[in-house]
Amino acid sequence: MKAYRFPLFLIAAIIIGSILGVLLGERAEVLKPLGDIFLNLMFTIVVPLVFFSISAVIANMSNLKRLGKIMTWMMVVFIVTGIISSIVMIAAVTLSPPAAGVSIQFETPEEIDESLSLGAQIVQAVTVPDFVDIFSRTSMLALIIMSVLVGFATNLAGGEGRIFAQFLNSGAQVMRKLVGIIMYYAPIGLGAYFASLVGVFGPELLGSYAKAMIVYYPVAILYFLIGFTLYAFIAGGKPGVKVFWKNILTPAVTALSTGSSVATIPANLQATEKMGVHKDVRDVVIPLGASIHMDGSALAAILKIAFLFGIFQMDFLSFQTFAIAIGISLLVGTVMSGVPGGGFIGEMLIITMYGFPMEALPILAILGTLVDPPATMVNASGDAVSSMLVSRAVEGDEWMDEAERPAS
Repeated sequence: MKAYRFPLFLIAAIIIGSILGVLLGERAEVLKPLGDIFLNLMFTIVVPLVFFSISAVIANMSNLKRLGKIMTWMMVVFIVTGIISSIVMIAAVTLSPPAAGVSIQFETPEEIDESLSLGAQIVQAVTVPDFVDIFSRTSMLALIIMSVLVGFATNLAGGEGRIFAQFLNSGAQVMRKLVGIIMYYAPIGLGAYFASLVGVFGPELLGSYAKAMIVYYPVAILYFLIGFTLYAFIAGGKPGVKVFWKNILTPAVTALSTGSSVATIPANLQATEKMGVHKDVRDVVIPLGASIHMDGSALAAILKIAFLFGIFQMDFLSFQTFAIAIGISLLVGTVMSGVPGGGFIGEMLIITMYGFPMEALPILAILGTLVDPPATMVNASGDAVSSMLVSRAVEGDEWMDEAERPAS
């Protein structure tokens, strides 16, 4: 209960705000400024938070050359499983749209200028024409790419870059604390915002959350049971499946109860040791996976995108929309990176990439809170099975026989 105390408090504030919205009707809009304050604070902090967090992680990695092969296969596994989880959720939301019948009259996002070539659109998405433009939430993808490059450059600078690496790490810690401070205001801000939202648009929005949860929970559980079984079989055949399910329950329960992939790292390291994963593989994959491998969050990202498309009465059924959604879901898993309130950062990425108005952020924030427990379980358990897949790729078919196992 301690781990979920804040999410429960947040949900309680939303419920109280929604009740006020029903009782006050359109008069509840007077509370909207309190919600706008929270939105502005979050949008203000997003740029330095993303820059420092991503740059610091990469700048402080050690032995990049020695671990190159492991990290290469790790990223391949993370990306492939992230794409698979995204496609699974795309199929689910296509069959059962999570916001069907809901209509909220926000400003409709502007469509992408089709007069631009695909190449020009890509250039606009991943770069900016001037240095100052990188410090804008509207250039989120370009900011992420630049943050990665700065991190690598700092790492490659070696001893001469050590002071700058310490600066990045210090900045990341300060930004995370700042997010934590801002999050204390979240119950007031989101409660007030939802009072206004329900008062103006009616309680139909609340029913749409139930539809979204009915879609997400079964899909996440089935992905956990079927998808991870398939991955374990690819990694080690029938013995791999057996050893995976024999040892994964402790990390899964830990993730479910703590609500944190980072808090599950010790349990995951112990479990993967019993699974036979080599020490050098598990020591790289498990800690990094807790930050950048989030199949559950990829599932949730697709759900959130489809949810917003439904609310704004936009067509979600196109190849271009699916491709962009898959790309965003992979980025969302990276951006979250275990930061307190980091889900908001991923949700901001969704909003800025599609051009939704900032009023859509609280809608996604509550949806993210509701699906967080199973998402975290899938995220953390996915790190363990990914370490098995990386072992198979690095060590070959007989990795389980060659792996060092603890004495029984």
